[in-house]
Amino acid sequence: MRHSFTVIPRFADRRDAGRQLAEQLIDAPRADLVLALPCGGVPVAFEIARTLDLPLSLIMVRKIGAPGRPEFGIGAVVDGDPPQLYLNAELVEMAGASDAYLADEKARQLKTIESRRTRYLGDRPAVDVAGRAVIVVDDGIATGGTARAALEAMQKQGARHVTLAVPVASREALDQLRDWADEIVCLSAPIDFSAVGSHYEEFDQTTDEEVIELLAQTKAPES
Repeated sequence: MRHSFTVIPRFADRRDAGRQLAEQLIDAPRADLVLALPCGGVPVAFEIARTLDLPLSLIMVRKIGAPGRPEFGIGAVVDGDPPQLYLNAELVEMAGASDAYLADEKARQLKTIESRRTRYLGDRPAVDVAGRAVIVVDDGIATGGTARAALEAMQKQGARHVTLAVPVASREALDQLRDWADEIVCLSAPIDFSAVGSHYEEFDQTTDEEVIELLAQTKAPES
């Protein structure tokens, strides 16, 4: 397993980060498709898909927030057949999340996933990753909960090779993700990692309209 960590200056924006990542991926083993975590991962993944001439789609992941603190992730749910649920047992216990709460939260996030998948992808069929080499892309990783859920789902769905590609991540998160990807390509893993957005000059929220527009400019993967 190869892990590439090169400290570089912070990025102008997500598209700039994607172009820099694409340069590192050109000589990597040939992949079959690029999968972005929406919404922020889409502009990054768009540049990778365009440079490598690969189809682009989405891996729909939603964070499971703690009771009363939805911004504090204690796990994540990933779209699929069946959907995959990842929970951090330590954080679940610390947050006091009951089984009933987790079941309700999973159902609520799956409804959001269904709505967004329809909005972003329309009538595109679900992508079968079995036997394929995929590149999973996000705009940065702080704690790694959603990334791990995505990577675990790829393994369970039978992906042949999984590369995680991110512009910036905390070293702690990368250590935790090492066993869940065949390869990790990360451009910056600073010792003094702070919020993902602090490593970008421009880090505005990626809109639904931008996601739809970028997907429309790329090849759709075969189902």
